[in-house]
Amino acid sequence: MTLAQIIANLPALVVAIPLLLAPVAALLPFAGLTWALAVVGTGGALFCAVMLMGATAGGKSFSYALGSWPPPWGIEFVVDPVSAFTVLVMAALAFIATLFARTALLAEIAEADTGKAYSAWLLACGGLSGLVMTGDAFNLFVFLEISALSSVILIALGAGKDRRALIAGYNYLVIGAVGATFYVIGVGFIYAVTGSLNMADLAERIPQVPQTTVVMVGFGFMMAGLLVKAAIFPVHVWLPAAYAFAPSAVSALLAAIATKASLYVIARVMFGMFAGVPDLAGFAAEFILVPLALAGIFLGTILAIYENDIKKLLAFSSVAQIGYIALGFGLASTAGLAAGFIHIGNHALIKGGLFLAVGCYAVALGSRVNLGSMAGLGRRMPITTTAFLVCGLSLIGLPLTAGFISKLYLVRALLEADMIAVLLLVMASSALSVVYLWKIVEVLWQKADGEAAVTEQPALYLPLWIVAIANIWFGIAPAPLVDGAQRAAMYLAGGL
Repeated sequence: MTLAQIIANLPALVVAIPLLLAPVAALLPFAGLTWALAVVGTGGALFCAVMLMGATAGGKSFSYALGSWPPPWGIEFVVDPVSAFTVLVMAALAFIATLFARTALLAEIAEADTGKAYSAWLLACGGLSGLVMTGDAFNLFVFLEISALSSVILIALGAGKDRRALIAGYNYLVIGAVGATFYVIGVGFIYAVTGSLNMADLAERIPQVPQTTVVMVGFGFMMAGLLVKAAIFPVHVWLPAAYAFAPSAVSALLAAIATKASLYVIARVMFGMFAGVPDLAGFAAEFILVPLALAGIFLGTILAIYENDIKKLLAFSSVAQIGYIALGFGLASTAGLAAGFIHIGNHALIKGGLFLAVGCYAVALGSRVNLGSMAGLGRRMPITTTAFLVCGLSLIGLPLTAGFISKLYLVRALLEADMIAVLLLVMASSALSVVYLWKIVEVLWQKADGEAAVTEQPALYLPLWIVAIANIWFGIAPAPLVDGAQRAAMYLAGGL
């Protein structure tokens, strides 16, 4: 088999490898074997994602027709600079989270449940990759459900430590089902007037549809459903509890990749599928995405400031950070899209690293991590705490960190759009984020009475440090990430 033939099949492999290994993991009786299988699954997907990123260098794109049925009649996976960039970010963070899970999951769930846990883990990874790769509007709904149902299982596994995980999983199930239903209703409206489900074909057919009201209703339902999945304010209510009460490794996985896939789909639908109706996409960007993004930025930051539970604090912070990505997309410009995709990559590193660090604390303490239990951990767990601080400084946008690059490109996009008032609001929200980070740092170095000895495990802090170093690396040498994001933005910009 030639290299060209291997590359041609990579779009299917990046999704199929974890999906096919998932049922095998459920049947294996030993925790070590199931973890090794998960490493193979996420590692194989990462290898395929790296190859796909190289194959799209220079703006190239190609598709994979499932079952050899050519589009628009059959289902296809689309490989272009946008999907390749997003899949690579997700695959890299999923692989690192899998390395971390070996020790962290066993500390928080029963060993007998590890087979089911890694089976759901692989299904979530495969489903989210399929969500990004698919070029079919209905198949996108299928992958939404695969990733959502497996995520519910992963969240509910936290019930061994805290029964509130069951409620969090149930809320995610119900609210996610509402979002998915809205999306598929919208697809039904669009299919009724176009007779097609292929996203590229729809981009050509939608502008020719005379029933513009039907197109508007379909677009509205699809966007409403995707806003729920992406946890954009005010339909973010499922996210804080889901991240807070899931096992630590699951929180890191979902925080790093889950909402990123849905944000990508929002950009693809607005500036790809509905590119031929610029007034509709422009209206949604200006009057829906931008206002909701700004509201989420401030609400998430303020709630994080007053939160005591560290995982929930970081979850509220994620609502704010999702707002930054949505704001970039809402600018509906090449610079704005580039800023959004840059922050997709950087926020995956930042928030993935912070949740990994909290997982290290949770395993060492054997309990939930809050401001009280963290007292003095900076001196007792210096390796973990240093990595936590690196990721935290990146979150607030300190120069020489990845977070600074995100803020820099978002500021440039806002200046280019002459949105000075919005720029000032973004700067104010960034300043507020220092407040909740500082209160954590202050507690970490406090002297606490009766401090018990804790142990730092290399199996936990080594994956964390991979992410921490990446936060510094992409702050000093951001060219690979920035170039990939800009290629993705320019590819989508044809629809602007």
